[in-house]
Amino acid sequence: MDKKYRFETLALHAGQIPDSTTLSRAVPIYRTSAFVFKNTEHAADLFALKEPGNIYTRLMNPTHDVLEQRITALEGGAASIAVASGTSAIHYTIINIAKQGDEIISASNLYGGTYTMFASILPQFGITAKFVDSRNPENFRKAITPKTKLIYIETIGNPVLDFADIKAIAEIAHENELPLVVDATFTTPYLMRSIDHGADIVINSLTKWIGGHGTAIGGIVTDSGKFNWKNEKFSLYTEPDSNYHGLRWAYDLPEEAAPMAFAMRFRTVPLRNLGAAISPDNAWIFIQGIETLPVRMIKHSENALNVAEFLKKDKRVAWVRYPGLESDPSYDVARKYLTKSFGGMAVFGVKGGYNSAVKLIDNIKLFSHV
Repeated sequence: MDKKYRFETLALHAGQIPDSTTLSRAVPIYRTSAFVFKNTEHAADLFALKEPGNIYTRLMNPTHDVLEQRITALEGGAASIAVASGTSAIHYTIINIAKQGDEIISASNLYGGTYTMFASILPQFGITAKFVDSRNPENFRKAITPKTKLIYIETIGNPVLDFADIKAIAEIAHENELPLVVDATFTTPYLMRSIDHGADIVINSLTKWIGGHGTAIGGIVTDSGKFNWKNEKFSLYTEPDSNYHGLRWAYDLPEEAAPMAFAMRFRTVPLRNLGAAISPDNAWIFIQGIETLPVRMIKHSENALNVAEFLKKDKRVAWVRYPGLESDPSYDVARKYLTKSFGGMAVFGVKGGYNSAVKLIDNIKLFSHV
């Protein structure tokens, strides 16, 4: 969309043109595995990336395309790729940059599944993760070596809720010619556009607030289009890629596609060949969720703050974490970035330890233990 629309308008309209055949106003669900080639030349041009278009739903699909374009518009990026889950989005992002013998530097306050992936699974394939305390950005600088290929953080760490000083960490990454990868699931593009603060790659779990209803699983990766992949340390981009006809991703793409080298390689190498494709039905579900994201994030955040303030006053509660509480260790950093509200997650502990926690969880009637 050429005109600069507000977030609320983009959430409703970005990425969609009414179907030219049926004139459907709503986004259709294209339940098809394959797409027809007009002729052999058309097929060859699609596979050679000379022409955009649909080949197979594992790669892309018109319903996926609306979802991807909409998130791209909301994040202020160059291109997005939707996949089957948030963890698939993270895995494919890492292996789209790093290879055997490389290192990554990550914040230590991570979602458990991400931590396990970095600490236990990636090393099986020769990629080593170094974990640092993200509360001090200089810790990232100290961990950088010639083998480092990226820096990885979460905007709000899951589940501790520490807030990362994104600009400071981005400056360190860029001074060392490294991309900053940010998991923005807990903030969503509504509360903060990470690319505006220096992120090069943004990951969102669609399953959480973007979807909003707990009815589908998915993830999406947004390429800012700003990182320079022509640096020789990124051999996956500067050397001929045997995975895709010897293409050099940093040099051989058409001019209009060059800023999207990361996204193009993500779609045509890990997604195409490893196959964690999102279904058209799930993509459609997430499109519905995005339409209400601006309204919901305000209410999610308002509810979380109310819960945090209530818990803070309860004598049975040992501690409460919420970045919107003035007493929270992350408050000063969070308020630099979050001008609307502070997110929909509050975390707390009860006095009496494990047994008290079990008693509380097992006796809750309204909330679900999932």
